Amino acid sequence: MSNQAATGAPFFYTYTLRSDDVEYWQPRFTYYGFRYVQVEGAVPSGGNSQSDLPKILELKALHNRNSNPSNGSFECSNPLFNKIYTLINWAIKSNMQSVITDCPHREKLSWLEQDYLMGNSIHYNFDIYNLYRKLVNDLIDAQYPQGFVPDIAPEYVVFEGGFLDSPEWGSSAVILPWLLYSWYGDTEVLEKAYPMMKNYVAYLATKASDNILYHGLGDWYDYGPGFPGEAQLTPKAVTATSIYHYDVLLLSKMAAVLNKMDDAKALATQAAAIKSSFNKKFFNPVTNVIATGSQTSMAMPYITGLVDDDKKEAVIKNLVDSIYANNKALTAGDIGFNFLVKALDEGGASQLLFDMNNRDDVAGYGFQLKKGATALTESWAALEEVSNNHLMLGHIMEWFYSGLAGISQEENSIGYKKIKIRPQPVGDITYAKGSFHSPYGWVKSSWRKNDNLFFADVEIPVNSEGVLYLPVSEISIVYINGKVLKRFNKSADGKTTKIEIGSGKYHIEIIN
Repeated sequence: MSNQAATGAPFFYTYTLRSDDVEYWQPRFTYYGFRYVQVEGAVPSGGNSQSDLPKILELKALHNRNSNPSNGSFECSNPLFNKIYTLINWAIKSNMQSVITDCPHREKLSWLEQDYLMGNSIHYNFDIYNLYRKLVNDLIDAQYPQGFVPDIAPEYVVFEGGFLDSPEWGSSAVILPWLLYSWYGDTEVLEKAYPMMKNYVAYLATKASDNILYHGLGDWYDYGPGFPGEAQLTPKAVTATSIYHYDVLLLSKMAAVLNKMDDAKALATQAAAIKSSFNKKFFNPVTNVIATGSQTSMAMPYITGLVDDDKKEAVIKNLVDSIYANNKALTAGDIGFNFLVKALDEGGASQLLFDMNNRDDVAGYGFQLKKGATALTESWAALEEVSNNHLMLGHIMEWFYSGLAGISQEENSIGYKKIKIRPQPVGDITYAKGSFHSPYGWVKSSWRKNDNLFFADVEIPVNSEGVLYLPVSEISIVYINGKVLKRFNKSADGKTTKIEIGSGKYHIEIIN
């Protein structure tokens, strides 16, 4: 029997032999996550020959997961990052069943926040089209008459308070259909889910006070002074209202895709009102600090569209400065870390993102590995008292693909019609390579650098287009498939050149 203890223990199987013959047995209709196995009442074959106990001829451990085919790979020259990739991938595989579970040994419940927070990370590694369409059906079925979507779906257990209704969890109802559309171009799922999405956003409006939401769990398991649990460093209203605003923005876009233009216009107006109220309450226009200035307070509103364009640079600078002042340590939790990774990447601070995660001396991925973790743990500090195989906090996986290998899609691209290749040679990394099977075929990106030389190989599938963002300087000479690129324009960051390409294979050499 599994229970709520940190390990899910005790659980065990009892089997009674029927005869003296060789017998084969395995558990059916259930599975459990574990790291060690103990057998009592039998001895290994070839052991104590005087024992009257049954002999174990063979013992096999089987790993089971959803049958989603693998469709991506990543590696780089940094050994720690390769170990982190494996750490996260085992957590994904351990929890990818008929739903995305939190852990395979304890609750096995479909807590909804990771469906979207880890969505891109899972999507890069597995073809999850059918699974995520099924998850959307679960959300539709689980929605309450008043419009809210519970934190788990299917709702096998009915919880209370924030564990029943938290916007950062229930917002999967809006974000999952958008992800499916973005990844695969599926408009059918938008049509089917639209009533659910509209009802959920309407419900959130009834819970808001002057467009601000205050309920929920907040930035669960952030790294604060106390034992992890509900948010310690970031006001719950910041994360709840940020995701509320994001929901309304996305639903406005989806309404336009479905040609529901009246809805699209009304939702855009609603989003503007939420943004105005949020900034009035939480943004200090003098210091350019949001709420408490925590990593999540700064990053999540930045990514969810709550920061005005003319304030973005100042907000990112304050975020970066605060991280340096905190010894480049991670504090963002279950909800906020995804947005922190995105904010640092989009804000041009990938070197800092590298520094924060390329270490094992503070709580984080390296610290988990140093303590012996073989899959993601529930807490940054790999506490023994909590789950130690948990699909949570694995969002750096997305950056491995989109940042280091440089594979993503352009901002307005749907279904990888226009592929973005933007490798980021940061830190001590001398090579990185990634592959991903898009709806149009394989996308591949690999690069290596040596002193003043940078080499890259890129593959864009048929019926797609590509945009290369290559690292260049004032003195760079760029060759593509052996031909010198005589003229190139730098991008807005001044450190890359933007080159549009068609499908095919490209070998790039840059001499600096």
